[in-house]
Amino acid sequence: MTPREAYIALNMMDKLGPVRVRALIETLGSPEAIFRAGKDDLMKTPGIGAELAGRIMDQQADADPAAEEEKAAALGAKIVTFLDEAYPSALKKIYDPPLALYVLGTLDSHDKHALAMVGTRHATHYGLSVADRLAYQLAKSGFTIVSGLARGIDTAAHKGALKGGGRTLAVLGSALDQLYPPENKELARTIAGQGAVISEYCLGRAPDRTTFPYRNRVVSGLSMGVVVVEAGISSGAMNTADQALEQGRSVMAVPGRLDSAGSKGPHRLIKNGARLVEDVEDVLQEFEFLVPPETRQKAKDLDSRPQAPLMPEEQAVVRALWEEPLDVDTLIRRCNLTVARISTLLIGLEMKRVVRMLPGRIVRLADGLKEAAGEASRGDGNEE
Repeated sequence: MTPREAYIALNMMDKLGPVRVRALIETLGSPEAIFRAGKDDLMKTPGIGAELAGRIMDQQADADPAAEEEKAAALGAKIVTFLDEAYPSALKKIYDPPLALYVLGTLDSHDKHALAMVGTRHATHYGLSVADRLAYQLAKSGFTIVSGLARGIDTAAHKGALKGGGRTLAVLGSALDQLYPPENKELARTIAGQGAVISEYCLGRAPDRTTFPYRNRVVSGLSMGVVVVEAGISSGAMNTADQALEQGRSVMAVPGRLDSAGSKGPHRLIKNGARLVEDVEDVLQEFEFLVPPETRQKAKDLDSRPQAPLMPEEQAVVRALWEEPLDVDTLIRRCNLTVARISTLLIGLEMKRVVRMLPGRIVRLADGLKEAAGEASRGDGNEE
């Protein structure tokens, strides 16, 4: 077994995380040596008792790195280990970097200039709008946007980055083949084409109460800083901010309404010294050594609602929404399209800033675009 194969196999083992593996390597000399060691040798490592040593021995036969890579390849993904050149350098520097990453899409050297944007799943219209706009402007400024593909703020951040033509990384709290939430399946495919969907969990691992908090350290670890947009005091977004502080990353927060539960987290962060973010300039100032003055000004002046031609099926969606917002199920019936096709069209229309997704799976035309959308819906789809 090669060292690389050993990392993949060790990552597949239950109850054996990066910290314990590192301790085992320090004791035994290499990752592959763990598979040659007997129970007594394993127990020489601090923190490895008889029960855990026995569990390691029992799991070795089922941990097949070659088969796991074949399964990943069948999904169109690849496995990147701690030893591989593609492994993100920023992530190597945290206390407990993942042993392996399952990557659908591509990791890029430009991702070293990454910012995380996280927040509540139960976002307000204000929070969704702010996350969308900031992610769009930051993507236009050359930053990779990192988030967790969750409902609410995470989804808005990914979509904003995609609209800005930039890269975005989605870090899952489950295996790639157990994607959650399921309604973001189409969004994940789009992200994979313009960035990457990432998981440290071996294939088949379903999400649970432990996986999401654990993945938060990867969200912050991939990033130079974290922007929190709407979050409760005890939320996952606040956990990500705590992880960022422990990792020496910058923490920024967007203020909100005083009577909103989602404002409590960001306001506490600001009270404790986080940078207050009122617009994109506040974020760019945190990293002004990376962003030329002319780029900063361009980001501030960006038109956040670029227009693009509408295709016939997109025009049909616009016509269906012309009189009033509709829920997705009603929209499917009105347009006589499949669920999968509507999902793809809505992502594209959001990227073109023609429609907006609201809580409750409600879709409406974007603010200020009804006149332009009306002209497109009556045209032949070949004009701006």
